[in-house]
Amino acid sequence: MAQETYDCDVLVVGSGAGGLASAVAAAHRGLKTLVVEKEPVFGGTTARSGGWMWVPGNAPARRAGIEDSAEKAKTYLRHETGERFDEARVDAFLEAGPKAVDFFEQSTSLQFDLGPTFADYHPKAPGGMDAGRSIVARPFDGRELGGEIKRLRPPLAEITFLGMMIGSGKELLHFFNVTRSPVSAFYVAKLFVKFLRDMAFHGRPMRLMNGNALIGRLAKSCFDKGVPIWTRAPVRQLIRNDAGAVTGALVDTAKGTVEVRAAKGVVLAAGGFPQDPVRRKAMFGHAESGYEHASPAPPGNTGDGLRLGEAVGASVETELPNAAAWVPISRPPRKDGTLGTFPHFVDRSKPGVIAVTRSGRRFCNEADSYHDFGQSLTKRIAEEGGEICAFFVCDHRVLRKYGLGHVKPAPVPFGHHLRSGYLFRGDTPEALAREIGADPAQFAETIRKYNEHARTGEDPEFGRGTTSYNRSLGDPEHKPNPCVAPLETGPFYAVKVVMGDLGTFAGLRCNQNAQVLGDGGRPIPGLYAAGNDAASIMGGNYPGGGITLGPAITFGYIAARHMSGANA
Repeated sequence: MAQETYDCDVLVVGSGAGGLASAVAAAHRGLKTLVVEKEPVFGGTTARSGGWMWVPGNAPARRAGIEDSAEKAKTYLRHETGERFDEARVDAFLEAGPKAVDFFEQSTSLQFDLGPTFADYHPKAPGGMDAGRSIVARPFDGRELGGEIKRLRPPLAEITFLGMMIGSGKELLHFFNVTRSPVSAFYVAKLFVKFLRDMAFHGRPMRLMNGNALIGRLAKSCFDKGVPIWTRAPVRQLIRNDAGAVTGALVDTAKGTVEVRAAKGVVLAAGGFPQDPVRRKAMFGHAESGYEHASPAPPGNTGDGLRLGEAVGASVETELPNAAAWVPISRPPRKDGTLGTFPHFVDRSKPGVIAVTRSGRRFCNEADSYHDFGQSLTKRIAEEGGEICAFFVCDHRVLRKYGLGHVKPAPVPFGHHLRSGYLFRGDTPEALAREIGADPAQFAETIRKYNEHARTGEDPEFGRGTTSYNRSLGDPEHKPNPCVAPLETGPFYAVKVVMGDLGTFAGLRCNQNAQVLGDGGRPIPGLYAAGNDAASIMGGNYPGGGITLGPAITFGYIAARHMSGANA
């Protein structure tokens, strides 16, 4: 029996932000497009993420009167990427990024909101900004997807509240203040009633936020433009013609293998390799066996795109100083006995939270970016030896006011976290140190020394709260420093964190047109990459919130533009 075929112009492998952005932009330019996804749901890591996109010169910032320029952003990226600065790709990103945002806002269901206090991660660096470069998808009503909502990957359970998605910024502050402000209490109660209604009628939340909103809006745009998304459809191999150009792929489906013929090109956007222990072992210095690592990425992100590219002559960028975006992860036990993954984004910056290793000593400004935190942790453990882990520590007042990791603030009970072993408790600093295996005397001295200055809002050792990025995630109502408070009210608590990632940086080498490069740095005809399948333009560093998804949607737009033969 002859093998089934499917003819299109563009085949997109993967359904995260990079893949769907490529598909929407290609379809808008009149190209018949197909998206294939190996998992039963679409959305990839993006659907689980915060959904922020770093795009200098974006329209929401312009509307807010924020002044920025491509030259200023280029200065910042040159500083941040150092020796790994790729001028051609950076220039392409800065040129096309604002155009991509305009395109999505004007021609698709994707709409953006500005993070008005969302600073670059190193705002004091040359070209850095206190706000204006990070945008997020506007909340989206999942009912607009109709029956397709069932195929949308749900958000990461650990960063929801009973399954309810919570937006960052002002909305998160309402949740922190729910027991202290009638306005916040009413706001949260209203959201919770809507959430319960959605669960009763739809079995899942319909108020999509963050990365779920980004994927929901992109998927709606795909369906509106006639782009099918095949799920449970892994790509077995790419197809090339006699001249070496990529012309399609063999795709496994429930009905058998389909030969997809793509006249204009194939876009690899399968999410990098965060769940591939073999490549992790080779490229993550802290993961000696490949398993000393935790990732909130979906289980299917196993490096398929990289392997498909390598099989046709592409190569992976292996010289970056960091192969992934590091983040501290704690592991709350689930009811089924497995361990969850909780990425620590916000609690690190709250006043009265510090981090120590088992030496009992602090090792960084905990309110700096999660990527900086991860680099500081691995450096300290390299000096001290032992397991690559740390502990976030707070006192009882802070635990009930802000929570810690997966432990929610009052009035949510927390006893089950103590019983599960996720949360450690000690009546004194020395008692807590013994619980976590830290040096009791040194730990007590660390807290004493920190408290001495924290009572006046200072942190001379590491400078918590001295940048706009630090302060943006602190408590604006806590004076004089939104990130600094003493640990004084026992009992004391701790949560263990290990190294994790928010996506991999080490992807396929590409040029400024999103074309995958082969021998001699020449483009492989018909092959493109977007998202984490492409080597990061950030040089293995993390300059700001959304430096994965901003380039993902931009280079998806660039790939579509190039395949259509357009220059703008």
